[in-house]
Amino acid sequence: MSLHLAARLTQVLLALALIQQSLEHLSVSPRNRPLFALRIALCAAVAAGVFAPWPLVGLALLSLVLLTRFQGPYNGGSDRMGLLALWCLTLSALVPSPRLKELFFGYLGLQLMLSYVVSGWVKIVNPDWRKGVALAQVFRFSAYPVAESLRGWAARPRLLLAMSWAVMAFELAFPLTLLWRPALIAGLVVAASFHLANACLFGLNRFFWTWLVAYPAILWLQARLV
Repeated sequence: MSLHLAARLTQVLLALALIQQSLEHLSVSPRNRPLFALRIALCAAVAAGVFAPWPLVGLALLSLVLLTRFQGPYNGGSDRMGLLALWCLTLSALVPSPRLKELFFGYLGLQLMLSYVVSGWVKIVNPDWRKGVALAQVFRFSAYPVAESLRGWAARPRLLLAMSWAVMAFELAFPLTLLWRPALIAGLVVAASFHLANACLFGLNRFFWTWLVAYPAILWLQARLV
C-alpha cells in the first residue's frame, strides 16, 4: 500500500467518523450547530478529495475552536485519537519533504499500536484485572445501556477471568503482529471486533469508528518497516 493510498483511506474514514459525531451535535446542541455544520461541510470536502489540503487545514483549525469551546477533548480517548489522526494527516499533507510526510503519517500507526500495548499494561498491573474483578464491575455497575441479561455475566467469575486475560494477552502481544502481514490483518480484525462488541454492549460507538480510522496507517507502517 502506497503512502498516498493509505493517507487517502485514512482521510475518508476520518471524515465519515467526524460527520457521524457532528450529526449527534446537530440534534442536541443548537448553540454549537454552526460549528458542527461547518465541520460536516469540511469533512464532505475531505471525503470528496476536493481543494486538498485546505479542508484538512480547516478541520485542524476548527478542532482548536472546539477544544476551547468544550474545554478539552470532552469524549476522552476517542476524541484524542480523532485529533491525533486529523493533525497527523494535516501535517503530512502540508510538509513538502517525502520523509516528513512518512514520519507524520507513520506516527499515527505507531500511536495506534501503543494504544493497545499501554492499555494492556495498565490492565495487567491492576490486581482487579488479573483476578477478573474489574470486568465483573464493568458489567455490574456500568452506566452504559447493558442489557439485563448481560449484567448476569458479573456472576460468572471463571468466564470473566478468561475474558480478562484474553484481552490483556491480545493487547500486550499486538506489536508482534507487525512481524507478519497476515498476522497484522488478523490482529486488526480481532481488535475491530472487540471495539464493535464494546459499541454494541456499552454504547462506545465512537471508539469503533475512530480507531478504525488509524488502521490504514499501521498497515502502511508495517509494509514500510518489514
